[in-house]
Amino acid sequence: MIKVKICGITNLEDALASVEAGCQAIGFVFYRGSCRYIDPRKAAAISRNLPKYVSKIGVFVNAPKRRVEHIAKFCGLDILQFHGEETPKYCSSFKKYKIVKSFRIKDGISKEDLLKYKPFAYLFDSFTHNQVGGSGKKFDWKLIRHLSGLSQPIFLAGGLNAQNVKEAIRVVHPAWVDACSSIEVSPGKKDHAKIREFIRAVRKS
Repeated sequence: MIKVKICGITNLEDALASVEAGCQAIGFVFYRGSCRYIDPRKAAAISRNLPKYVSKIGVFVNAPKRRVEHIAKFCGLDILQFHGEETPKYCSSFKKYKIVKSFRIKDGISKEDLLKYKPFAYLFDSFTHNQVGGSGKKFDWKLIRHLSGLSQPIFLAGGLNAQNVKEAIRVVHPAWVDACSSIEVSPGKKDHAKIREFIRAVRKS
């Protein structure tokens, strides 16, 4: 079964609606440059109200290690997602958490570059010049089709919605799909009907 991550959660109402719709993980963005940034105190309060079976994923971009460790512990995170230019050494230094290393796809990526990292999973997102994730733009999924044989799971992100997720799954064969801006009313505020529609589409894939 393809698992679903709902990212860019900023409030408890949206988190609970995502869980009720059937997601397996929610994402908190701790990058201050994002319009979906959430204060760690608010994220911690949301986390305390979520079922244990739902993974809490913290999204960081080139953050100091001590800040990541503090937020991860304070918010009860299960997985750390690094969405910047973090090095393999940096990613491997977090021994207590599962790591998802993100790559923004522009013209493709080599398997050799990926294998420098030893994460729990890889995430592939769209490349945009003025935004780090959450752009709502899809990339050419065929650029990563050759990576389907990786031993680590793949998270697929970037402009996924109820209309295109079935095709995305067919091309990439990810273990996870990650939705954010396509299921929003406005940045940081989710459309609950679209969340349900997205997850139903995933289940039918």
